[in-house]
Amino acid sequence: MLRFTPILLAILYALAMYWFSMWRTHRELDAKSSELVDPRLKRLTDRLAASLNLSRIPVYIYEIDPVNGLAAPDGRIFITRGFYRKFQSGEVSGEELASVIAHELGHVALGHARRRMIDFSGQNALRTALIMVLGRFVPFIGVWIANMLAALLGARLSRSDEYEADAYAAALLTKAGIGIEPQKSLFRKLDAITQSRSGVAPAWLMSHPKTDQRIAALEQLQKRWAVQS
Repeated sequence: MLRFTPILLAILYALAMYWFSMWRTHRELDAKSSELVDPRLKRLTDRLAASLNLSRIPVYIYEIDPVNGLAAPDGRIFITRGFYRKFQSGEVSGEELASVIAHELGHVALGHARRRMIDFSGQNALRTALIMVLGRFVPFIGVWIANMLAALLGARLSRSDEYEADAYAAALLTKAGIGIEPQKSLFRKLDAITQSRSGVAPAWLMSHPKTDQRIAALEQLQKRWAVQS
């Protein structure tokens, strides 16, 4: 029985972390967000909504400065205040911001938003179990190995989700008559906008694919759709 104690503890830890993370995320977003009211963006989100046979797509402003978009586990779509400021200043076009909203809709539609919370809990549980097990055999570097393995797993899962959400957004933007070009042009801007350190961290440790790889994947989609049409 003692042999299975680390596994049982890891499972209990994962469940506790899942519910705590859900509660904390809801509380944080509710406290620091409000629905976005912008006629220019609404015209674009209405086109996305019509393509999905929805009456509207509510988008919320998350009051933090980093440039980002996110999908909450409950299905809400958020744009950070920092990202919205880029739109207001003209650094990002309405169509480019609509591509972010379409991307986050992809995370919701494909189940990524809720699964990521589960994955996060699972990664923490895996890390805990590995620390317990490896600590017995390699007590000085077991913690480092456990953290590295959990980080690698998380990065791989996240990059896969990003490619899938990109493809969903590309299809939705095309159906809405906005097209894929704003999606690609925003990717080209993102490194500068977010002051990305992609040139420092190895690609296999990044939670998002490299910009040129994401653009290349979209261009492959365009070629495939052109042949099919």
